Amino acid sequence: MAADTANSASVKPWYSYAWRWARLFLVAYLVILLGMLWLENSLLYFPKPYDGGLRWQPGEPNVEDAWFQAADGAKLHGWYYHHPNPKAVVLFAHGNAGNVAYWSRVGSQWRQDLNVSILVFDYRGYGRSEGSPGEAGLLADGRAARAWLAKRAGVAEHQIVLFGRSIGGGVVVDLATDGARGLILERTFTSIPDAAASHFPWLPVRLVMRNRFDSLAKIKNYHGPLLMSHGDADTVVPMQLGRQLFEAANDPKEWIMVAGGEHNDEQPHSYYAAVGEFLANLPVVTSAAVAGKSILPAAH
Repeated sequence: MAADTANSASVKPWYSYAWRWARLFLVAYLVILLGMLWLENSLLYFPKPYDGGLRWQPGEPNVEDAWFQAADGAKLHGWYYHHPNPKAVVLFAHGNAGNVAYWSRVGSQWRQDLNVSILVFDYRGYGRSEGSPGEAGLLADGRAARAWLAKRAGVAEHQIVLFGRSIGGGVVVDLATDGARGLILERTFTSIPDAAASHFPWLPVRLVMRNRFDSLAKIKNYHGPLLMSHGDADTVVPMQLGRQLFEAANDPKEWIMVAGGEHNDEQPHSYYAAVGEFLANLPVVTSAAVAGKSILPAAH
């Protein structure tokens, strides 16, 4: 009888094993969460530094180095693609990877095919720009780039067309709250946490992420023309996030859905026709230096 009692006492109830596994799961979950928080910037930004290779030689005329400083003193770099008779002056904020050498095709194509002057610039930590990327830094970099471009092109800052792709959309939406001649957004999001939640629905990213780029909260403060495009096959930034941002924006606005378009695909020819029409319908701007004197031609 005593032996039977001893054996029964040595058998642990099922819930003790369940609690043990639950604790292991909780510890693993917290380790993953803390690791992702620690590495957040490394998981979000993929800067490619300057390597001095052939790609850093534009190989075409009317491209000049742009050097300027952010408010905190970070020295930044970009390429300015000058057009002698531009239909618009454009500031391009690129995605979270590469550098101006990688994105040079945007500057060349937009100047040649859309007849604009355009500044393609690198955020801090990218290309030849100093520092390390983060939300506050990128927003400051965008403001410094816009100030340089306005002075170089001879227009007021609010007369610049802002163009942002992916995370660059978060940069230019922030700039657009100050006013802009036009706003062009490609493959962008409501916020970084919303985009992250689409990939990690089992993590509380909306609560804990430091980088926010809350475009959804900011877009309502922009009241100029808007052109947005997104691919319906985008697996990096789901199209519904772009559509939600578009729905929150003020009129006038236009939406372009790219059938089968992934996040890093080239835009179709029809898209550039739509951009050309969008630029042609923007209001004429006047010189920032000489009030009332137009420096850009009337839209045709």
